[in-house]
Amino acid sequence: MSAEVKRFFAAQAWVDGSWCRDVVLAVDAGGAWSGIQANAPLVDRQGATVLDGPVLPGLVNAHSHAFQRAIAGLTERVSALGANDNFWSWRDRMYAVARRITPDQLEAIAALLYAELLAGGYTQVCEFHYLHNALDGQPYADPPEMSLALVRAAQRVGIGLTLLPTLYMRSGFAATGLREDQCRFAGTPDSVLRLVEGVQSQIRSYTNINVGVAVHSLRAADEAASKEVAAFAAEQSLPVHIHVAEQTQEVQDCIYHTGQRPIEWLMAHLPVDAQWNLVHATHTTAAELKAVAESGASIVICPSTEANLGDGVFDFSGYASIGGHWSIGSDSHVTRNWTEELRVLEYSQRLTQRQRNVAAQAGTLESSAAVLFESALAGGRSATARPLGTIAPGHRADFLVLDDQAPALLGVPVENVLDALVFSSPDARCRQVFVAGQQRVAAGRVCGCEPDADLWPQLAQDFVQTMKALWS
Repeated sequence: MSAEVKRFFAAQAWVDGSWCRDVVLAVDAGGAWSGIQANAPLVDRQGATVLDGPVLPGLVNAHSHAFQRAIAGLTERVSALGANDNFWSWRDRMYAVARRITPDQLEAIAALLYAELLAGGYTQVCEFHYLHNALDGQPYADPPEMSLALVRAAQRVGIGLTLLPTLYMRSGFAATGLREDQCRFAGTPDSVLRLVEGVQSQIRSYTNINVGVAVHSLRAADEAASKEVAAFAAEQSLPVHIHVAEQTQEVQDCIYHTGQRPIEWLMAHLPVDAQWNLVHATHTTAAELKAVAESGASIVICPSTEANLGDGVFDFSGYASIGGHWSIGSDSHVTRNWTEELRVLEYSQRLTQRQRNVAAQAGTLESSAAVLFESALAGGRSATARPLGTIAPGHRADFLVLDDQAPALLGVPVENVLDALVFSSPDARCRQVFVAGQQRVAAGRVCGCEPDADLWPQLAQDFVQTMKALWS
């Protein structure tokens, strides 16, 4: 065995959809799993680093707008008593930060956010990125300026990143361009594809960073432009993401202008396949969900944001019952750990259906937490086009070591640890988080590339200064 191989021992590890005991885990020099041995005898554990708690694979956060971390908690008041507050009024408030944020400020916000996501158990984040231009709406001298701020933030804390430069061309189905307050989003298929290539050329020496593409939404780009981006993605085997059917007004506008519902139109006009990830898909018909499932595409569900914005409730049980693929995302980052996302997803179904354990009833396992977790892990691989989210040879060695002394897990039988992690509050935090076999969280603190470091004080200071500059 090569001296470069790392070996770990876990008394309890989640492997292939269930808990295994006495597991020896081997990580090769490239940061991938090279061996998994359950029920390992004492002799095989010799020399392995002992992990002090239950071990889970790391999860992908499949949908992030990092800059929106700067408005978490700041949009929870109505502008006037009795005023109607919905997604569209929230969007106007979100634009206040989108119009003002600089590359340095974006890096500071993203670095703190990515540290929070790591500590919350995410090991890769898909950044749906449309803040491309300078404050005046003109391209930066170096067009990927804002994109590279996100790359630097991810590298600083050690989280994996799938950057998704996003096409945004118009303000609505009938519009020919963008509003003045959207000028920073402006792009063309050519400019977005050049952004992808520009970022690719600068991340060759970086670890755990890859690139995909996104179309903001059907209302934001026409058919020809969307097809051009999709063709580029297909040629390079890149993941494709798109917001779709998030709000009822969007559905109504799409029907008015195209004669079809959003997903109905998407499936009929664009080459949707397993590379595609449809974000939200909150308002759908059974026929639309069937078409998505049959295409092999995935849906990215963002439960905490969809609840916070009053979007509606995704038909999870209908989609899961036909074997539809999906992933989880924190979107606007009103919460930053995946246990709460999965909990809100299940509870939204229980509230609307007046049933319990909806995920388990729709899935193939008796545990709702297991169904949710396993499905979200698999969806993360689709969202990133990377071998992530499982403890199996050849996949990247991302894993979490839980604090089994946390109140939520105290006294819980081995087989129920995942159930308690998702459905018992307060959340049990991670003692350690590893990305590609490298420790990024130690004793609950984000250490980045230095095991003895604590990045949080400086990250917090930079974030506070940025918030003062944005909101004072």
